[in-house]
Amino acid sequence: MKNFRINPDKKYVSTIIEGLERKDGHCPCRVNVDDTTLCPCDEFVNDGICKCKLYIPMEDALKKLEKLKNENK
Repeated sequence: MKNFRINPDKKYVSTIIEGLERKDGHCPCRVNVDDTTLCPCDEFVNDGICKCKLYIPMEDALKKLEKLKNENK
């Protein structure tokens, strides 16, 4: 999806990836799983909404990168 990127918080992303693995590729934020919840889920593909925040808008990602950079100084 255009203007989105994977969340730059590596620790957070690692947790989400572990959830995806536990749920066989389905969004870890979903209780009910079906073909529409395979990551990237239909809600993200169709509406640009990623409830688990694995994919975030580019502008948010840039802010988060700056914040992470400042925390690591």
